[in-house]
Amino acid sequence: MVSIVLASHGTFAEGIKMSGQMIFGPQENVAAVTLMPEMGPDDLRAKILEAVSGFDDQDQVLFLVDLQGGTPWNQVSLLLAEEGHENWVAVGGMNLPMLVSAYGERMGAETAAEVAKAIYSEAKAGVCIKPEELAPAEAAPAAAPAPAAAPAGAIPPGTVLGDGHIKFVMCRVDTRLLHGQVATTWTKQTNPDRIIVVSDGVAHDELRKTMIQQAAPPGVKAHVIPIKKMIEVAKDPRFGATKAMLLFETPQDLLACVEGGVDIKEVNLGSMAHSVGKVVVTQAIAMDQDDYDTIQKLADKGIKFDVRKVPADSPENFDNMMKKAKSELAAQA
Repeated sequence: MVSIVLASHGTFAEGIKMSGQMIFGPQENVAAVTLMPEMGPDDLRAKILEAVSGFDDQDQVLFLVDLQGGTPWNQVSLLLAEEGHENWVAVGGMNLPMLVSAYGERMGAETAAEVAKAIYSEAKAGVCIKPEELAPAEAAPAAAPAPAAAPAGAIPPGTVLGDGHIKFVMCRVDTRLLHGQVATTWTKQTNPDRIIVVSDGVAHDELRKTMIQQAAPPGVKAHVIPIKKMIEVAKDPRFGATKAMLLFETPQDLLACVEGGVDIKEVNLGSMAHSVGKVVVTQAIAMDQDDYDTIQKLADKGIKFDVRKVPADSPENFDNMMKKAKSELAAQA
């Protein structure tokens, strides 16, 4: 896996490393190197080399640097020019979208150069302004074209696209629905062309609906629809070429869809928030009796569960989680 050095003036590199971990989970072979006021260029160079020496792969190294022309950038540039560092690559203007993108890209990349090329456009796309009309015309991002797989109003009912069956690249239960971890890590992992939030409540809440649609990553369109509509979509052959990520706020909404005929075979349990009456069974999952019964019904239907927040996490043991929930709920009763 490509190694990453975050280099900055002050503690910016340490802070963005922590932010990236909150979104993508803990990362190996990533180091933050900071230039402090009392340090000189040679001191920073020594810290950079020390950081690289701790990596498993010291050949393929990607440097994300805060400011082109500053001391961190200049020292990294000098190191890149040295013999033996031909596979080291640097990208300036470090921001959080750039870092999260790099974490995702290095999962399948063999070289630092591949990662650098892949993250460049996403780092630029992460810069935005609100209200949108304040953005210079030449800087305003173009609207992402609708994927060809998406059925449009002009497509007559009964038309069959693809094989006529919508593809579910991921189904996730998450109290927060569409947020940073989903919009970045899981979309990169599963590559959907549509994110569909299925919730009767959110579908009728214009504010939440708008916020979810705006949170979609570049190139992926987000929809918020009620459960009845999801059941209709799953049976509509016009969606046969669509790759969709389904997001549910609760396991109860998921069960309603499954009982309505939506063919879901695997579910990622990402987050179920704690509230009064619920017991905590993992760091991210809390349940009450209804939650437990609902998840057990889904499991009885043959649905498999992947219990983890982000791809980098190790999955929790589902059976052990359910045993713990059953025991603690019984003790609470």
